[in-house]
Amino acid sequence: MTDTGRSGKVRLERRLLTAKHGAALLDRKQHIMADELERLQLHADGIRQEWEERAREAAMWLGRAAGLDGRAQIEAASPSDSAEVEIRWGGAMGVTYPEEASCRLPGVPLSGGSSALAFAAIAHRSALTAAVQHAVVQRAVLLLSTELTATRTRQRAVENRWIPLLEDGLRAIRRALEDQELEESLRVRWAADRTEKPVPRPRVPELESS
Repeated sequence: MTDTGRSGKVRLERRLLTAKHGAALLDRKQHIMADELERLQLHADGIRQEWEERAREAAMWLGRAAGLDGRAQIEAASPSDSAEVEIRWGGAMGVTYPEEASCRLPGVPLSGGSSALAFAAIAHRSALTAAVQHAVVQRAVLLLSTELTATRTRQRAVENRWIPLLEDGLRAIRRALEDQELEESLRVRWAADRTEKPVPRPRVPELESS
């Protein structure tokens, strides 16, 4: 049989079944990711507010320290080492994104100065920790949003283009097979009618009576 025959029909039926199964998996995936994205966005909003509050507090104390101690004293109180961030990665439905981060802050050098300078140092360390957490959750939201958009695009392509294309092809093959079966049935019936039709006997003329 050709691709438009019975073997082609079986292949299309399998491909259609696979496409429908794939669409169902994509639908499940996008629902799970949408729920996770909503959770992350709510978490991101809370982290952002916390970070902004700590950043405002740090800026306030820095301004006071600048007025009381001056720039040179602030630089002397600044750590010489950089903070280190360690990120723990996780994911959902095959999407990898950062889930948590720990920030190791450098030691605070001993220096003189006003209490405003000490409060400024504490506030900036707290703001940095919140900023790291905010960056992690924002990155997770971005990666998950990108994958969710791609998943929805693939799902629409399968449901709106690929599945209808396979269904149209399958209907065409089925119609062709039905026409073929009807043609074969008529041919068989026609052959049977020809076989069963009685053959006329030759006419024998009657003998004339004497």
